[in-house]
Amino acid sequence: MFDFVRKHTKWMQLVLFLLIVPSFVLFGLQGYNRMRERGDAVAKVDGHEINQQDWDEAHKRQVDRLREQMPGIDAKLLDSPQAKYGTLEQLVRDRVLAAAVEHQHLLVADQRLARELQTNEVIGALRGPDGKLDLKRYEQLLAQRGMSPQMFENQVRNDIATRQVLGGVGQSSFTPPAQAAVALGSYFERREAQIARFNAADFKAKVEPTDAELQAFYKENPQQFQSPEQASIEYVVLDLASVQKGITLNEADLKTYYEQNAGRVGGGPEERRASHILIAVPQGAPQADKDKAKAKADELLAQVKKNPDSFAELAKKNSQDPGSAANGGDLDFFQRGAMTKPFEDAVFGMKNKGEVAGPVQTEFGYHIIKLTDLKVPKQRTFEEVKPQLEEALRKEQAQKKYAEAAETFSNTVYEQSDSLKPVADKLKLEVRTAPAVVRNPQPGTTGPLANPKFLQALFSPDATERKRNTEAVEFGPSQMVSGRVTQYSPARTRPFEEVKATVRERVVASKAAELARKEGEARLAAWKANPASAQVGEAVTLSRTDAKQPPKVTEAALRADPAKLPALVGVDLGAEGYAIVKVNKVLARETSPPQQAQQELQQFTQAWARDEAMAYYTVLKDRYKAEILVAKPKAEAPTQ
Repeated sequence: MFDFVRKHTKWMQLVLFLLIVPSFVLFGLQGYNRMRERGDAVAKVDGHEINQQDWDEAHKRQVDRLREQMPGIDAKLLDSPQAKYGTLEQLVRDRVLAAAVEHQHLLVADQRLARELQTNEVIGALRGPDGKLDLKRYEQLLAQRGMSPQMFENQVRNDIATRQVLGGVGQSSFTPPAQAAVALGSYFERREAQIARFNAADFKAKVEPTDAELQAFYKENPQQFQSPEQASIEYVVLDLASVQKGITLNEADLKTYYEQNAGRVGGGPEERRASHILIAVPQGAPQADKDKAKAKADELLAQVKKNPDSFAELAKKNSQDPGSAANGGDLDFFQRGAMTKPFEDAVFGMKNKGEVAGPVQTEFGYHIIKLTDLKVPKQRTFEEVKPQLEEALRKEQAQKKYAEAAETFSNTVYEQSDSLKPVADKLKLEVRTAPAVVRNPQPGTTGPLANPKFLQALFSPDATERKRNTEAVEFGPSQMVSGRVTQYSPARTRPFEEVKATVRERVVASKAAELARKEGEARLAAWKANPASAQVGEAVTLSRTDAKQPPKVTEAALRADPAKLPALVGVDLGAEGYAIVKVNKVLARETSPPQQAQQELQQFTQAWARDEAMAYYTVLKDRYKAEILVAKPKAEAPTQ
């Protein structure tokens, strides 16, 4: 198709003009763009659609959050179909709860919002000594996240409201002690049993499959002997390191950078240690209150100047900063930018240890400040820090030039799509190779070959059949890749002779498990007919908290009717064989220590509350007609 477009560019332009212009007339340019960009609906909640773009944006936010919390997380886990579908389910859940908030008219009072913001971890570190919020730093932090204070507070308000929908169900959940005791008693129940195992491995020597049986198994199970499609590829990677290599620095640039960043690269910033006495007064307080606080601060300043050694004692008795008063007003070492500006200017304006300044007015009140120590790092010369300067400046310039290089990269791999050499030459990149690449990321793989989107692009028809470059794929922060298939092998069923040993191994295992099961079933029937002939092992204790036996054995023993004990139970263990369990009696549950018993009751109550909340959420999904319109991805089958 791309060949056709390239050869008939003018003709295609005319056709596109005739097709697109009527759409503009009917819907308008803006409406056309919206339809084109938003994508198809992927879910519906309360009559409103969730489209592909909503889903993509939500998943990107989720990926960004996870990468920020866990920098080393495997990228293929985040981009898997299962992970993306999980994001869609969460998006639907959020919309269902939002619909419930709207229909139930749930409101959040300003006082409730204020209490939530007081304990919010995002802004907790931005509070001053008296607990007041540093508004400037608060706005800066939110700006980095693309939010205004009003947007953030509305988000918090919405979060509180949506928590109320299910929170009320969970908080009102009540589990009667008698009911909890029955459930916990059943879960922690123990039984005495004897077990006879018929292991499949013990029957393998009795299996001698014929060639005809092997051929039949091979033909009936071709999917077990597939060789996946593979490709040998070339690929080029654009990242900050590659952009950095093309940057040339001169001496003048380095010296200018040194002069502009002397405090940071020439020895580190100066640190000062100070103590203070705070006489608190709110910014909006009446002038009379401010005058009273100022007078108190003047009085304390006079006492400090008269007896400088009394500063710590005066701070303990008079400072209204709960964080430092008990320590004699000590604020430890800090750099510029850590304190409110008037306070900081006063501290860094003093010249000698022991010097006192004040009263200094800030939004918190009036401060008497004592400079107790200072660290002035030794200034390193230009020559001493030149290597670090070069590295830092290269990184800084690479970050600035990356966007331009990324655009060149994307355009070149598309416009000259029959080779990666042009983009490699233009941006001075290395053309790398990789043999036997498969469609799904392999365990232990890192970099672009672990990125599902890049692998899917490599195995698209345009890449495998026409040997075109893939589009530029972003596989990490400031990391792009494009690849080209040099040799492609489609998926195929491996010849019988090539996999004959594997076929025999699987046939033997299957027949051995079948023989073990038949032997076990025959013994079970005989022992039930004559219980005295049962040949079972020594008595053991089975419980759900003891993992010494296979779970199927434990569950079978615990499900046996206690009114009909002793009883013989057969357990099919699949590929492992068969087991016969003779359940003798129910053992009294061990009494848990008081603290553990309380924890068990709490865990059961929490589990019950979660189940009730989930049941209510299911009701809400039905009420607001929540529907996911895309198929749930199947779990990936293990490759052979």
